[in-house]
Amino acid sequence: MAKDDKKKNNWRDKYRFSVTNDHTFEEVWRIRLTRYAAFLLITFLIVFIIGATAALISFTNLREFIPGYPDVTMRRNILISAIRLDSLDRELAIRDKYFANLNAIISGNQPTELYERQDTTKKYEAIKFTTSAEDSALRARVENEERYNLTLGPKTVESVSSLAGIHFFPPVKGIISGRYDIRTKHFGTDIVTKPRAVVSAALDGTVIFTGWTMETGFVIEVQHPNNIVSVYKHNSSILKETGDLVRAGEAISVVGDSGELYTSGPHLHFEIWYKGSPLDPEKHILF
Repeated sequence: MAKDDKKKNNWRDKYRFSVTNDHTFEEVWRIRLTRYAAFLLITFLIVFIIGATAALISFTNLREFIPGYPDVTMRRNILISAIRLDSLDRELAIRDKYFANLNAIISGNQPTELYERQDTTKKYEAIKFTTSAEDSALRARVENEERYNLTLGPKTVESVSSLAGIHFFPPVKGIISGRYDIRTKHFGTDIVTKPRAVVSAALDGTVIFTGWTMETGFVIEVQHPNNIVSVYKHNSSILKETGDLVRAGEAISVVGDSGELYTSGPHLHFEIWYKGSPLDPEKHILF
């Protein structure tokens, strides 16, 4: 029992650690600790050093000095390569469908569609449409109001002799973040709107291009009468296909922030081209 008590007292005994001037023997610094307190202090210092080192490596650029860890350029190249690979797989699938359709036509069989039009994640068979007196009254009121809509009626774009008489439907409603500037080759207007907002066609026309590029993301172009072409860039998805006929105000895409050129968040880059020359959209449309 005496030995056990002595060991317990040794853990509780205080020891002095001091720093002394070698010439004057003056005590510069001292600290008094028990063995238990010294053990806790050393353990805390070791844990603190390990935690601080791990935090510096995890949350700073010091991790790039670890052998084998990719730097910013390498990670960017990996991301770009993954996007290009995904686009290449899509283009190969479209090419395979094209050749399959061509082979079917030559063989006298019915070709399949090149694009999947129906969303397979939704069960359209379970949707039931019911009519009521209120619905019929609403339809009649809407149709009566549309009789005076400038985008409809007998006055079509072909009958207008100048752009001043053409009524452009606003593709989206929002705040203008980038204006038309031919000096910087910014041939359109950037409109910031709420995420996943629907983009509408500016005029009646035919879709002449749908695609994706690294700079502008998902792009859709519509050919209108009177040699007018409207361009919609940085979409998150496209709702139409090349060759589709669209009406003014009809949904053609969804706003996004795809692409790397002039992207700072969900917005639409909208352009108007007339006879091969760009126009300032703000002079023709009130966003």
